[in-house]
Amino acid sequence: MTTLSLATVLAESARRTPEKVALVEGDLRLTYVDLWRDARAYAAALHARGVRPGSRVALLAPNVADFVRAYYGILAAGGVVVPVPTLLNADEASHILGHSGAEVLLHEASFGAVAGPAAERTGIPAWDVAGFADGVEPLPRLVPREAEDPAVIFYTSGTTGRPKGAVLTHLNLVLNATANAFDANPFLRDDVVMGCLPLFHTFGQTVSMNSTFRVGATLVLQPRFDAARAIETMRAEGATLFFGVPTMYVQLLEAAAGADELPRLRDCVSGGASLPVAVLERFEEVYGTTVFEGYGLSETSPTASVNQPWFGTRAGTVGHPIWGVEVEIADETVEDRVDLLPDGQLGEIVIRGHNVFAGYLDDPEATRQAVVDGWFRTGDIGRKDAEGFISIVDRKKDLIIRGGFNVYPREVEEVLARHPAVAQVAVIGVPDPERGEEVCAVVVPTAPDAVDGQDLLAWAREQLGRHKYPRLVEVVDELPLGPSHKVLKRELRAQYAGIATREKAQSWT
Repeated sequence: MTTLSLATVLAESARRTPEKVALVEGDLRLTYVDLWRDARAYAAALHARGVRPGSRVALLAPNVADFVRAYYGILAAGGVVVPVPTLLNADEASHILGHSGAEVLLHEASFGAVAGPAAERTGIPAWDVAGFADGVEPLPRLVPREAEDPAVIFYTSGTTGRPKGAVLTHLNLVLNATANAFDANPFLRDDVVMGCLPLFHTFGQTVSMNSTFRVGATLVLQPRFDAARAIETMRAEGATLFFGVPTMYVQLLEAAAGADELPRLRDCVSGGASLPVAVLERFEEVYGTTVFEGYGLSETSPTASVNQPWFGTRAGTVGHPIWGVEVEIADETVEDRVDLLPDGQLGEIVIRGHNVFAGYLDDPEATRQAVVDGWFRTGDIGRKDAEGFISIVDRKKDLIIRGGFNVYPREVEEVLARHPAVAQVAVIGVPDPERGEEVCAVVVPTAPDAVDGQDLLAWAREQLGRHKYPRLVEVVDELPLGPSHKVLKRELRAQYAGIATREKAQSWT
């Protein structure tokens, strides 16, 4: 039996630097020894209530200290963490509880209106995570697990139907945290990491939390992302590293104008979605730092590739594969095998290595389709250049086919993001009776009335090929975001499904 537990990333730092501050949340400051003791108390309390090795325990909480205590407590008890996104309703949460086979739900009090009905529908107890382990004697040590045992089950935000449960092992997550912390963009033990990413999401868990504790640095939590307050907190705590999704970088740029002083960040990492090059360049200029854009999925623990100092950085790419992982381009038209393509050719991104998940929970057919010849098929379209830099062109499912020509939304978004009146933009395909699909840009302006739709169309026409530029522009106050702050293009497609027919007379032909 080869033992390995994800809880070790916290346990070992508590052993090495017990008095170092591990976690900051508001006025609360916990050292590594205190945080690990609290986690073992949670483990003991869970064990006393029937949780055993392999038991699945759901966790519904924002970025607060009790999430961290409970997370490592579940792992220390030998359990499997089932994170529940905080933006779900009771029906959506009950699906995760029921499908995962969770035996109990730990939740933060403010989410009782979701947790209570969801747990009741699935017939499991729901316990308030706050004070859950008060007065409980901590377990003396963590319960050993095998390296290939499940550690966390992430539910993917599927575009159709119910989300699937991606099973990540202790080996997957320990190695991904280690590769992030020591190899890709190395952390320092004195680093202070700003933890704005939701901890229920794989990016927040692995890159912010687990990687920070793996190296023994300090994690600062913000329960709900607020750009202006994040700037204040980063300054007050001396933050050196920031990890975020593109919408956070956009909001931090907007908030910078009202800040007296900006934090002195050494490095930043962006992931979760494509970061427009214009935003990356502007952020580096305003904040005086380097932004390393990376790429990954729930099924890959998540990091697969990232811009790294060892190889140099290249804006508009997601860099090189992390240590021990292969990222290649395959022919997306071949489904029953993986045929790798030469450098420079466009195809489906495939991933192989220690980060690839164990499969979808109770869904062998979906697993068989996703993992072919040992490679995980991402459904993303990209290319690798002669120097090994990987570029994400777009999601396979987001591809727009206009009059028989392929249009990749990210390429259009990159151009529109450079317009001075555009703060954020999402490009989607909408049904069109003549061309099959039409290109539609949904735009958040930098200020009210800053965007004139016809002027933007004319500008885009000069910047893009005839088949690529949008014929339709919708101006909105904000874009719909999912639990992990990704733009929900499926909602935009549903909302604007009939726009091409209604506004055909105004479109450019």
